[in-house]
Amino acid sequence: MSEVPDWQPAGIDVDTPSAARIYDYALGGAHNFAADRAAAAALYNALPEGDAWMVARANRAFLQRAVRYCCAQGIRQFLDLGSGIPTVGNVHEIAHQWDPACRVVYVDNDPVSVATTRHMLEGVPNAAMVDADIRNPEAVLGAEETRQLLDFSQPAAIVMCAVLHYVSFDDDAPAIVERYKSVLVPGSFLVISHTTDDPRPEVAAAIRKIFEETSTPVTHRNREQVTEFFKGLELVEPGVVWTPQWRPEDQSGPGYDYPERSATYAAVGRVPLP
Repeated sequence: MSEVPDWQPAGIDVDTPSAARIYDYALGGAHNFAADRAAAAALYNALPEGDAWMVARANRAFLQRAVRYCCAQGIRQFLDLGSGIPTVGNVHEIAHQWDPACRVVYVDNDPVSVATTRHMLEGVPNAAMVDADIRNPEAVLGAEETRQLLDFSQPAAIVMCAVLHYVSFDDDAPAIVERYKSVLVPGSFLVISHTTDDPRPEVAAAIRKIFEETSTPVTHRNREQVTEFFKGLELVEPGVVWTPQWRPEDQSGPGYDYPERSATYAAVGRVPLP
């Protein structure tokens, strides 16, 4: 029996691991294949015990806190770039718990992520999936789903969690981020998390080697480079920190006791009010 569900696109490559599906597996999802699980196992062996799973779960917990924070500030529309597979607890679920009227557009170009998201969103109001490469902001912003659901004349949140490290230095990530920022009106938010080789370059090197075998190689950036993405914005306290340190709701979250082992910086910035 094929491992690929009937609703998945025909001819997908199940033998090359995908970052989205590795992440799905690390979060306990079911939308992954043997190659993805093997790559996740390699990550588990390359990192100190438990860190591979903690990195993914600390990032997901940050995403959820950031979405709730934006909702509390009045945001009711979200553009989630490089969304991957919407494993339990993704943006639309968190936002709709706050207000079912929240509108969410997911964006990814991984065929499995796109097909899985569209399948999972069937019958879900105010949520859609765009099949596009986030490195092409015009395609993302001009997509029918984006134009139908999101109104950028009103405050919005653009979410770029665990995606910019798949944008190489050659692709000019700062310019890409600036284009997305350019559509945001005052009171809008930018949410970013990004892996780094601070403070353990040897671990980061092991991660890069594993992801070089996938369809999505990794480019790490340091704290200064991550901070640069927020140029012109007001950083929400506590600024650019490790994912477990960004406005934790309690002391039991993943990585709370050793936040640097998350190997991921996180921050939220607001477009200044007039």
